Amino acid sequence: MNRIRLVNGPGQVGEVLLAQLREHALVIGKVTLSSGAEAEYYVDVKRAILRPEGFRAVGALIAAEATDRGAEAVGGLTMGADPLASAAIGDPAGDGLIAFFVRKERKDHGLQRWIEGPILDPGTKCLVVEDVVTTGGSTVKAIERIREEGHEVVGVVSVLDRLAGGGEAIEDASQAPYTPLFTIDDLYPDRPDRSA
Repeated sequence: MNRIRLVNGPGQVGEVLLAQLREHALVIGKVTLSSGAEAEYYVDVKRAILRPEGFRAVGALIAAEATDRGAEAVGGLTMGADPLASAAIGDPAGDGLIAFFVRKERKDHGLQRWIEGPILDPGTKCLVVEDVVTTGGSTVKAIERIREEGHEVVGVVSVLDRLAGGGEAIEDASQAPYTPLFTIDDLYPDRPDRSA
C-alpha cells in the first residue's frame, strides 16, 4: 500500500482535505457498514468532498495520481467513485482525463452498458477510485468489471482506508498500486477500536 504525497504543492491540499474530512465526514455512533459489520463510527466522505474546498482538494490529489500512473480515464463503482472522478477531470492536472462510472447492474434498456460515460477504447488505462475502503468488495467488483470490458487498471486510489483488510484485497485483485489518501489512523487516531 502506497501513500500519496499529501502536503507537497500549492495550498497543501492534503491538509485541506484532511481538515474537511475531520470536520464534515467523521460521524461518531453505532452504524452498520456495507460489509454488514457494525462499527462505532462512520466516515461519510461525500459530506466533505461535495463541498467546494473538499471537492477541489480531492480532485487535485486524484488528478495528480492519475498523471503519475499514466491513466487515461478515472472512475469506479457508481456512487463512491462518481464525485471523485468528476473532481479529478475538473482539476487542471486532470486535463485530458475522462471519467466513467461502473454500474452495479447492467441497464436492461437503452445501450445496456456496464460502464457509463464516454466510450473507452479497448485497453484504456484506468485509475480506479473509491471513497471509503473497508473490505474492498465494491472496489474489487469495479476492477473485475473494468477488466472484463477490456481495459487496463493502472492503479487504485481511495480517499480513506479503514484498515480492515480491504487494501490487501484490492492489491490482490488489481495487481496494480493501491494508494489511500488517508487511513482511519490519520482521521480518527483516538478511536475505541484502534489496535495498539
